Order: sequence, then C-alpha cells, then structure tokens
Amino acid sequence: MTIDLPRLRARVARLLTEYAIPSAAIGVLRDGEVTEVAVGVKNVLTGEPATTDTVYQCGSMTKTWTALAFLQLVDEGTVDLDAPVRNHLPTFAVADPEVSARVTPRHLLYHTSGIEEAYGDPGEDDDVYERMVDGIADAPQVFPLGHTHGYSAALGYAVLARILEVRDGKGWDDVLRDRLFEPMGLTSTNSRREQVDEARAATGHLTPALEQDPVVTPVDYLPRAFGPGGNVTSTVREVLAMAHVLLTEGLAPNGKRILSAESVQEMKRSRVPVPDPYLFGPEWALGLIVCDWHGQTVYASDGSTIGQNARLRVLPESNTAIVLLTNGGPREAFYRAVVNHILTELGEVTIPEPPAPDLTLRLDPARYVGVYERPGARFEVSAEAGRLHLTLVMDPMQADFLGKPDRVRYDLLPVSETHFLMPPTDALEDTQTVAIYDFADGAARYLHTNCRVHPRVE
Repeated sequence: MTIDLPRLRARVARLLTEYAIPSAAIGVLRDGEVTEVAVGVKNVLTGEPATTDTVYQCGSMTKTWTALAFLQLVDEGTVDLDAPVRNHLPTFAVADPEVSARVTPRHLLYHTSGIEEAYGDPGEDDDVYERMVDGIADAPQVFPLGHTHGYSAALGYAVLARILEVRDGKGWDDVLRDRLFEPMGLTSTNSRREQVDEARAATGHLTPALEQDPVVTPVDYLPRAFGPGGNVTSTVREVLAMAHVLLTEGLAPNGKRILSAESVQEMKRSRVPVPDPYLFGPEWALGLIVCDWHGQTVYASDGSTIGQNARLRVLPESNTAIVLLTNGGPREAFYRAVVNHILTELGEVTIPEPPAPDLTLRLDPARYVGVYERPGARFEVSAEAGRLHLTLVMDPMQADFLGKPDRVRYDLLPVSETHFLMPPTDALEDTQTVAIYDFADGAARYLHTNCRVHPRVE
C-alpha cells in the first residue's frame, strides 16, 4: 500500500488550522523507501513555507541519538552497562553514598537513577557536562535507586555524555558528529545551535489560545545543559536515518554499520515498567519508549522544546517508521490524527485510544490525598464528596510566561486503583493520564504523569 500524498497534505493542512500549529513535516520509511511531505510555514512572521528540508528541533528525541553513541562504547568493550558510573568518572558523587557507588549507565538510560536534577547553572561553555557532573555532589534522591521510573530531562544523559567525552577525549558535540552524523552521511543534523543553517530552520511557536494566532516563542533554544538529552536538530529524512539503524539491526541508509545487531537488540529488549503506561507506553528501553499497539510492539522516541515538537514511531513487524516534526504544540490529538491517517493508509494497526474511566470504582480518598512535589512542579490531590481532584500549582513566573493561571484544578477519573484520566480544562489541552501508586503505610508515595515522578511530601 502507498500513501496518497495530496490527500495527506490536505488532511494535515486542515489539522494545522484546527490546532493552531504553523507547520508539520512528515516522513515515512517503508521497506527502505522514504516518503516526505511538509505543510505550513516555518515562521508566522515571514510566511516562508516549510519544506521537507526544513530543520526542526527534536527535543528529547536527542536521547535516542545519545543512546546509540553510548552503545557503541559497549560494542567496543570499553563500557559495561551494569558497571558503576564511577568506573569511568572516579569522582562521581551525589548526596546518597550508596547511589554514588552503585548507579550504572543502564540506570541512566532507563531513567531509574532517582537522582534529582539539582546540577545548578553549568553555563554554556564546552565544559558544561563536566560541570553538571561536578555540580550534583549534594543532589538528593527523588526515589531510591532503581525503585521506579522517573524521567530525567537533562542530568542522566549529561552523565552519559560525560563518559563519552572522557572515553573519546573530545566534547560531546564532536563525539556525536564523529560517531553518528558523519558516518551516517547526515548533513542537516546537528547538536549545537551555532551549527544550524538559520535559513532552513523552523521557528518555534506558542499558542496563547485557540482563537488566537500562534506567536513566535521567546525562547529560541534550550540551554546547552540539555544538549545530550534535548538539543539535536534535524530533518524528517535524517530522523528516519536513525530509524533505519533500528529497523536494520544497526545499518545506516548508506550501508555503514553504526551499531552491532546485538546492541540494537539490547536497546529494544532491555526494559523497565513505566508507572503510567497510557501516555506513551508500558515500558522504557535503552533510549526508547516501548508501546503496545493492540499486541504489536512499537518503539517511540519523542521530544519537545519551547515551541517545537518531534514524534518518531518505529514498527519493526512491518519494517516501517513514521516521523512527525512541528513548530508548534505539542498536541497529542494532532499527533494521533496525523499518524493514524498514515497508519490507516498503510493498512497498519492504529494508536490505541486512551482507557475509559471506571466510575463504579469506590476508592478510599485517604490513600491518594496529599501533596506530591519536586522543584518546579507541585500537585495537590484532594477529595470532595468522594471524588478525587488534582490541582497543578505552577510557579507564577512560569504561569505568566505560558499565559495560564498558577493554580489549575482537574478532575481525576479512575481507570484502576492506581491510574486516572485527567480531562482538560481548556481547548489547548489534551486528556492526560496520571498514576498514583506505591501504597506504603496505606498512602501513595508517588505521582507519575508525563513520565515524571513526584514523591509525596505531605
């Protein structure tokens, strides 16, 4: 089956208008053949059209690139995924001495180290990842080592990048270029803002309200601290080159072996459970999310910056990959509509719908009520007439930046004793899912949403 490009283009154009997203670039890899399409504008101020050569920010999709580079060290026999980080960074230390001695690269790849993102301000210089590692000597544990999954936006992959730097004797950006970008023949993929061809770059946008036009983001790029976890920029074709490596057990489209088949299999097979399985998938592998689409295993890599969004889905059973890059959002409903359109045309399974609430469940509110908090994020779970609610408390400056109130109250609709749906409160949001779990002494210890974990503090 093939994709009807005029039909897809028209569908995406309608969806861009509906969701107030300026542009989308879409790529499909099917049995080694690439199909591309771009719709919309790179920048609402200039009106310049997006093309399939437009460069978008990939956000946390970067973590998959970093994982590929790190697994090359495993292939070379210089790193053991289950040996302590201290084997490679002898001075590595956090507040907990046991974690300092025992944390491994596999913990970091899984997001199960539990180390708080307390690395201070490492600056923008070339020693940024060395400074991040040096800056976490007092970093506390969000949860005990290996106890649960809790996404690390920057720190975990910065530690992996520092190991790569020490092993290769060069900066992380050069490591990624020399280990991946150049061998794969990629000319439009970079990890530093200074390397991006601004004439080809998409501009990020925020949407204050659906009835308002998107506006250019005031934050052009994420800080360099996010580099190994969030700063790669690329095109749809070159993101699909990474997917090609995963689909062909380690080969780039140009035939160059990037990773051994054994290491690619390890990336996919080695997994931990995710407390909230509904947003992305039930398990986390090494630099990849593992999804279950009606019994078919699909691998995902997603990312967002402030005004841009990236989605990659890899379907090994049908030798297919789909990438969606936008300069607005993220919107889960937009992604589902576009990708399901493509999947349907290809005769593939579609993305599962969110679970339905079970309003017959009778839960004891006392097990859930409380405050769950980490720096920059506070969730207050309360009960009223036997119904649970969640109040998101935002920093006033952040709320003002996003044009939102600093306290937003949501209903929590139970799916099970540990999982809830959180319907949106305005048209710019999608239904979210929440896990409240680990009932020590009768009360939940953690709240997990958007892959982030928040411990009970009251």
